[in-house]
Amino acid sequence: MPVTDDEGLRELLDMRRIAVVGCSGTPGKAAHEIPAYMMRAGYNIYPVNPYADEILGCEAADSLADVAEPVDLINVFRPSDEVPGIVDDVLTRHEDRGDVNSVWLQLGITHDEAGERVEAAGLQLVQDRCLKIEHSRLVA
Repeated sequence: MPVTDDEGLRELLDMRRIAVVGCSGTPGKAAHEIPAYMMRAGYNIYPVNPYADEILGCEAADSLADVAEPVDLINVFRPSDEVPGIVDDVLTRHEDRGDVNSVWLQLGITHDEAGERVEAAGLQLVQDRCLKIEHSRLVA
């Protein structure tokens, strides 16, 4: 089952290393503003965007496999129909490096079948919730 209760969300928000798939370099976009907020709150953000060299002052990785640092949580800002491919990348990273604990699909993003694969691999899943809203509500 996806993480939906406040206690479970708080545990995920304790994870400080977040790879952001679909992170944007465009101020004003949610995929820019939410990671920027999380950085200001003390989180380590690793942008994943093959079309950018740098976002939020951090080197952008072309893919999850290219994020050199260990990550705890994968935050996804891509359309729902892209989630299965992203989950493939998450599961490959999890098998290869063992550093991923959870996948967080932003507000408006869901994919139940891919979510079941995440959970079957022993990872935690959040769907259709905003990282910033939940952080503001539960931690800040």
